[in-house]
Amino acid sequence: MRNALSVDVEDWFQVGAFEKVIDKADWDSLAPRVERNTDAVLALFGESGVKGTFFTLGWVAERYPALIRRIVEQGHELASHGWDHQRVFTMDAAQFRADLARSRKVLEDAGGVAVTGYRAPSFSIDKRTPWAHPVLAEEGYAYSSSVAPVRHDHYGWPEAPRFAFRPVADAALIEVPVTIADVGGRRLATGGGFFRLFPAALTNYAIRQVAGEGHPAVFYFHPWEIDPGQPRVANAPVRSKLRHYSRLGAMSGKLRTLIRRHDWGRMDAVVAEARLGMA
Repeated sequence: MRNALSVDVEDWFQVGAFEKVIDKADWDSLAPRVERNTDAVLALFGESGVKGTFFTLGWVAERYPALIRRIVEQGHELASHGWDHQRVFTMDAAQFRADLARSRKVLEDAGGVAVTGYRAPSFSIDKRTPWAHPVLAEEGYAYSSSVAPVRHDHYGWPEAPRFAFRPVADAALIEVPVTIADVGGRRLATGGGFFRLFPAALTNYAIRQVAGEGHPAVFYFHPWEIDPGQPRVANAPVRSKLRHYSRLGAMSGKLRTLIRRHDWGRMDAVVAEARLGMA
């Protein structure tokens, strides 16, 4: 079964873990590493012969349009991660619509392709945002991958379905949650930092588990996760530093092994297959 391989393109200083200690007004004064790190991801995918989806911040696309062109030219899907990593549940519907429009225009101008996929920063579409999916549908998005059906201190919608569903009854929009492992009735996250920090066996188990239930897996990570040389944020909370910096040096090798073990493709292709199954 083909699984979805996805990358959330943001720089090391734009993550939710540091949002209370790094002011957005200071972003342009910090040492950027997103272009070099995303190029390293492109090289890893190239050597592995896989295509994926790059959910990219509009802020990044505005500053690195050549990077956006490289993503598209190498056969990957370009999708939106919003403008500047503001969590959806901190906006209202009008602000969310404006954020979508601003990021989409910059992404499409840089990439020269239509953007029809969206992932909320920090999986921040949940029960607090009942207007979010209708806005995405109205704006013509084909799919969203913005729900993490787990309980977590930063995000999560544990009551949400584990697999692809139509969140708006009269719209074509499909929500494709990221894959979690069901272990003894407990839902455990598997992508990003969870993949980096915990044994890869958990993610492999989750992929096999959802395949056994007839569904593809949706895996994600960030370019900064393969960059052990990134700057350290000294005044960040201890928990945030442990989550962000631990096992960065191991990530590239773990990714290569994971990619070899399973069949991967772009989100739009996986969504198209899911749509057929839901018809």
